[in-house]
Amino acid sequence: MELRLHLRRWEHGEPDWSAAAVSGFAAGAILMVLELLWAAFMSSSGPWRISQLVAALVLGPDTLQPSAAGAFNASVVAVALTTHYVAGTVFGMAAAFVGAGFHYDTSPAMMATMGAGFGVALYVFSFHFATLVFPWLAELRGWTTLAAHLIFGSTGALLYWKLARRRPVSRRNP
Repeated sequence: MELRLHLRRWEHGEPDWSAAAVSGFAAGAILMVLELLWAAFMSSSGPWRISQLVAALVLGPDTLQPSAAGAFNASVVAVALTTHYVAGTVFGMAAAFVGAGFHYDTSPAMMATMGAGFGVALYVFSFHFATLVFPWLAELRGWTTLAAHLIFGSTGALLYWKLARRRPVSRRNP
């Protein structure tokens, strides 16, 4: 019995950058809504705590002062939204680059799987490695944040698969 692994090799594939940016932006919006809903209904620290934690990446740890915990602050929320959207757009472009390079973008199942992997990698990086520089992010570790990042990654990758204009694959003659 012959077992064949269909491992994919890297070949230069040009992603649809505008579809990548839009898909990452939209997936970031979905992630923010999930986080806000979870925090509003399940968190004792209030719905705006995640905004404070994210905005502190740009504004510094003074944003996390206890007097402000749980209170709505428009400038903090605006910085958090901007940070989330920029990060989502960058994720969308990175996922599209990998998807096009390995030709995962030919199948929605492959894109969803790759996106889920990106979501897990983003979770591990953001809440385990980045905490060396931004220790307050450790507060967000947990299965709910991991699940939200799985949804984020899969959604972003599937949106890219749906929105991207496919270009014919050009094979080089050896």
